[in-house]
Amino acid sequence: MTAIHATAIVDPAAELDSTVTVGPYTLIGPHVRVDAGTTIGPHCVIEGHTTIGRDNSIFQFNSLGAIPQDKKYAGEPCQLVIGDRNTIREFCTFNIGSPGDKGVTQVGHDNWLMAYVHLAHDCVVGNNTIFANNSSLAGHVHVGDWAILGGFTMVHQFVKIGAHCMTAISSVLLADLPPFVMCQGQPAAARSMNYEGLRRRGFSPERVSAVKAMHKALYRDDLTLQAAGARIADLTKTSPQSASDVALMLSFLEQVSPQRGIVR
Repeated sequence: MTAIHATAIVDPAAELDSTVTVGPYTLIGPHVRVDAGTTIGPHCVIEGHTTIGRDNSIFQFNSLGAIPQDKKYAGEPCQLVIGDRNTIREFCTFNIGSPGDKGVTQVGHDNWLMAYVHLAHDCVVGNNTIFANNSSLAGHVHVGDWAILGGFTMVHQFVKIGAHCMTAISSVLLADLPPFVMCQGQPAAARSMNYEGLRRRGFSPERVSAVKAMHKALYRDDLTLQAAGARIADLTKTSPQSASDVALMLSFLEQVSPQRGIVR
């Protein structure tokens, strides 16, 4: 049977796999589903239409699935969906989505989310990310795979953060952050590319060199975003191994809002 502490309150309509563990004084609502191997610590509140995947470690004092901090919300059955093998440390707050978007706040797989992380309504977090303590996303923010957010990073609503990015402590993102970029500041400015992180993930020297060329086109040669994109597209001719990285960058740049632009 599911290992539920005697002081926990789990609604009879909640769906918990038989291998789920629930700690003391935790409350779980009627629309919650939790898959195999997930551990939920003490003093958590999991409510709303929340789905949690396999083998997650949810530490004490978390609030998952509460209604969005959006005055327009009127009780719609929006969702929070959390994937597999995530670590969610103490005092995190993940809200459900809102009817003003797709109605789903989504967290992928294998993410490491430290204490006091806030995910507002309709945020989408990819896979293998790291959010250091007190990182906060406003509504509708999208974060790509392998991104690392330094402690106290603050992200404005609707901002997009590309894959393999890294932010320094106390960064404030008011514009989109392209893939591979490292940034710092209030507001954040681009400092370099995440070369060491790429090497640790097995990027070949050729691929790292292509990322350096992307950085030069975006930040060193005084090009418009359109002209930089054209130069980046040409990299596949001289560096075939970088085709997937070039495609990732070009796809991101195509979605950049003209009003917001990119971190410079």
